[in-house]
Amino acid sequence: MDKIIFATSNEGKMKEIRLILGDLGIPVLSLKEAGISVDIVEDGQTFEENAIIKVKAIRPYTDGIILADDSGLEVDFLNKQPGVYSARFMGEDTPYTVKNQWIIDQLSEVENEKRSARFVCCIAASLPNGEILTTKGTIEGIIAEEAMGENGFGYDPILFLPELGLTTAQLDAQTKNEISHRGKALSKMKEKIKNYL
Repeated sequence: MDKIIFATSNEGKMKEIRLILGDLGIPVLSLKEAGISVDIVEDGQTFEENAIIKVKAIRPYTDGIILADDSGLEVDFLNKQPGVYSARFMGEDTPYTVKNQWIIDQLSEVENEKRSARFVCCIAASLPNGEILTTKGTIEGIIAEEAMGENGFGYDPILFLPELGLTTAQLDAQTKNEISHRGKALSKMKEKIKNYL
């Protein structure tokens, strides 16, 4: 097995992925680095379905291991929005500063115990033998009263972790990878795919 292709072009995400999968000893390439350009319609109803859709879409382009994730923010007060639509919420080209502020504004009068939210991540792997594996990770918190932190991307500045007193965008990379939704799901997947390397 000479490489793993991760079905994303998000550089922030790739940075996290490489830190976690680095000790597998084989290169992890983004779609762009692998020279793969394909429009994937993510029309699944769950994070898991969307992750599986992505790995299946990339299968014709490689005979190696393919990984994909689908992740997002669930805000309980907003009926678990933005959920599976997190990336496309309010329009794909809308900056996260705008999306984050909208969510904060919706909860402006809401007390802490009703501000519960979580990041959810599902990872799918498509193996050369046709097998598909999935794992899931979550991190629980509350919606912050203001966006804080520069270390993350997306909705990271607004998920506040009361036990640490920080948002996920204020965590250092090592801590984030240990406790984040993506870190947990990827670590579980790493153990599963070690058997195939």
